[in-house]
Amino acid sequence: MGIKSRQDKKIFILDTNVLMHDPTSIFRFAEHDIFIPMVVLEELDRAKKGTSEVARNSRQVSRFLDELMTSASKGAIDSGLPLPCTAKHREDIVDSADCGHLFFQTQLQPKQLPQTLPGNTPDNNILGTALALAEMAPKRHVTLVSKDINLRIKAAVIGIHTEDYHNDQVLDDVNLLYSGESELPADFWESHSKDIDSWQEDGHTYYRVKGPDTAKWYVNQCLYIEGEPPFEAVVRSKDGDDAIIEIVKDFRSSKHAVWGIAARNREQNFALNLLMDPTIDFVTLLGTAGTGKTLLALAAGLAQVLDKNRFREIIMTRVTVPVGEDIGFLPGTEEEKMTPWMGALMDNLEVLTQTEGGEWGRAATDDLLRSRIRIHSLNFMRGRTFLNKYIILDEAQNLTPKQMKTLITRAGPGTKIVCLGNVAQIDTPYLTETTSGLTYVVDRFKNWPHGGHITLLRGERSRLADFASEAL
Repeated sequence: MGIKSRQDKKIFILDTNVLMHDPTSIFRFAEHDIFIPMVVLEELDRAKKGTSEVARNSRQVSRFLDELMTSASKGAIDSGLPLPCTAKHREDIVDSADCGHLFFQTQLQPKQLPQTLPGNTPDNNILGTALALAEMAPKRHVTLVSKDINLRIKAAVIGIHTEDYHNDQVLDDVNLLYSGESELPADFWESHSKDIDSWQEDGHTYYRVKGPDTAKWYVNQCLYIEGEPPFEAVVRSKDGDDAIIEIVKDFRSSKHAVWGIAARNREQNFALNLLMDPTIDFVTLLGTAGTGKTLLALAAGLAQVLDKNRFREIIMTRVTVPVGEDIGFLPGTEEEKMTPWMGALMDNLEVLTQTEGGEWGRAATDDLLRSRIRIHSLNFMRGRTFLNKYIILDEAQNLTPKQMKTLITRAGPGTKIVCLGNVAQIDTPYLTETTSGLTYVVDRFKNWPHGGHITLLRGERSRLADFASEAL
């Protein structure tokens, strides 16, 4: 059996950046075949040195390939190495021939490219290999898979079918992302009146609701009905079509302010309810610049660390991806190196430490807060366990799903993690709105009863910032 046979299966040529981005991509094409050009193996070899994410992924790809080739002979390599069958197809597969096979470029020589693509670059070599493969197996559907947009453009120009790597996309469109809140119809109470029970317990008002709308709800989803006064509640539990909802606390008034911070709109009120809830261990806040993500998370953290003694300290961290040119190495300890990256923390601490008592009172308050706030780098998180900590992860949209998993699995007993970010401001290469780690956790945690999410919509920074967001 060779590459010309198996005409019912598609064959995918993988570019280096696909393997570097997701080492498990060779197992993600179900029953179809994978072809790896020799230049891709050379690029993986050049990229394997170092401690970066790309280097780690390159080494992992090499390990996967080594496992597949351990018991293979030269003849077996020519006829294709069988790939493990994925779980969703296992019940349908009865023969290893129905699984995908992995082919390497053993004898195939790259075809001469048109004069419009001069030079012997790795990308052009891959294109030449794709053309030669399509000519060698004309009855097979050949597709080049790459995350390099320019390579896909060049491939389309010379007539090679090409696609982006979509397997790691959480959603087809970021607009489909769970927002964390849902508006109830104005006639909700009338249409559900027959199936509603209400009661009060420990100062909280609860409703048991049953009806057609409840099936679409998630636990800890925020619900509201516009009007005067507005109705705002959160789903506490759900069993089929039967749901229990609780009226949320109103943090808009200064009487119920959290560390001096009062909510300015409905979404901020929902956010403070999620942040202050001891039954919720994981909160994600999405929103554009100026919606109050960091201020709300920090105020809720200080209130629970210093007032309620629910946590021992606040840990603040973020990904160190610069917006412009890198400024080079920074002096000092880990905390001192992270300080320039934590401008948002310092700005919000200024708002939260506006106490009476003049300079001396502010300095004393500042020292107290700084003693309970730790700044850590994400680079040293692996292997750690945090007990009774309140962890704030800022700029979380710049993390990959794997990095996000590494951080969240650091949480020990009594720890709460708050992830903040704006998926429209991603600085990490090869990461998009639909593949960001923040999008990944929002989608995966929406069914978990101890996780909460809300998307902040209204900017509350200043009229200048609001106008700039709309007009620029």
